[in-house]
Amino acid sequence: MTFNSFSYFLFLPVVYLIFYFTADRWRWLVLLIASYGFYASFKAPYLLAVLLMVTGISYACGLRIAAQQDETIRKRWLWIGSFACVAILALMKYLPFLESKTNNVFGFNSTISSTLISIGVSYFTFQAISYIADIYLEIEEEPEHHFGRFALYMAFFPKLLQGPIERASDLLPQLKKQYQFDYDSMRSGMLLFTWGLFKKVVVADRIAIYVSTVFKNPEYHSGITLLIATYAYSFQIYSDFSGYTDMARGTGRMFGINLTENFNRPYLATSIADFWRRWHISFSRWILDYIFKPLQIGWRNWGQAGTAAALIITFLVSGIWHGATWGFVIWGLIHGTYLTSSTYYRPYQKKLHKWFGADKSLWLKWWQVFVTFNLVAFAWIFFKSDSLHSALSIILKIASLSRPLFIDDSYQIIQCAPFLSLMLIYESSKINTVTQKQWFFSEGHWLREQFVCGVLIITIILFGVFDSSQFIYFQF
Repeated sequence: MTFNSFSYFLFLPVVYLIFYFTADRWRWLVLLIASYGFYASFKAPYLLAVLLMVTGISYACGLRIAAQQDETIRKRWLWIGSFACVAILALMKYLPFLESKTNNVFGFNSTISSTLISIGVSYFTFQAISYIADIYLEIEEEPEHHFGRFALYMAFFPKLLQGPIERASDLLPQLKKQYQFDYDSMRSGMLLFTWGLFKKVVVADRIAIYVSTVFKNPEYHSGITLLIATYAYSFQIYSDFSGYTDMARGTGRMFGINLTENFNRPYLATSIADFWRRWHISFSRWILDYIFKPLQIGWRNWGQAGTAAALIITFLVSGIWHGATWGFVIWGLIHGTYLTSSTYYRPYQKKLHKWFGADKSLWLKWWQVFVTFNLVAFAWIFFKSDSLHSALSIILKIASLSRPLFIDDSYQIIQCAPFLSLMLIYESSKINTVTQKQWFFSEGHWLREQFVCGVLIITIILFGVFDSSQFIYFQF
């Protein structure tokens, strides 16, 4: 059951009605049962076992760390909990890769992992590690003693499959507060969910038809076509992932829960560092706090070289987290290299701008946006391609700009252009607030709001691609 499925459209109102009419002291249990039922809909019982195992490990380790005064024992429980969670994650994500390599080396024919899926495991495992670390660092003042509410913190169904990766200090207090129906929260939640659904089924999935066709057979397409497909994929992955996040946040609001904003107009970033402050924000903060900062502190005696090395390692881990392929590894290394280069370039940046007479130019920001977007789009080629060879051949063809583009090559993009334009205009101009006060979703304009919502729903019904396609980041 995914957010863009008809089963979810039935599941959500049923859960809400039960939640609404249940006594407040038992509402956490309604959400916990709904969350485990939602996860069970993927018909993989081992996923429920993994979720329960990670929940139990992080809950127990948090209590152990908080109960100890001895720093050695506290650190031991930190490492035990973190290592156990990482081991579970590694087993779930990389068992197919290890099985394939073992079969090749030893001539085995094992198919144990052929049907294995790991949907959601990365996200709740990272959340568990952050909880244990925050207890150890005393960022989280007290561990959660109520196992049921802690289990809900780990499994809350809107954020379970694809994040955001929530910190305990942000989500746990909301799960404990008394629920009171709020019209504005319900209204904005439904609107945000509808907007996310529009981004997924009208924009992302329609672009995907074109992108998949081109990237599956790059040898049959021209350099210009591949360039357009690369740009199209940049918007597809943004529409897909941010669409999921909008639907997750919209669902949470209906239950009085505000989940973390995960995207903030990333393609308007003026640098790669700025891009990572805007893209997959909860994940960016996670790798910053739990990988980059400890490495940077540990290597602080190396000065700028230590910071550069920490960035490379951090984004190498990010690439490996996405999958055991060279494409993901190189994608991570490219972003690590971008950021490493900026640490050396930054001291000279203003001087160069002044030397070229661009320091006071109105176009400087837009030039930075243009360069940053193209650097990000270039890295997406490795992220999307089926193999390293395919990625390199695409880059070579784009560089040569071989053969003119034929209109048939871009039919799907032309068809999607009005919807993509609408999304980009709205996304680039919106103001991120709790009540989602935006230029066409604003309080005091009930008629306009209903009109826009009606247009979105009609557009989704008429132009949405309902082929049960999963969200791109489900595989991670």
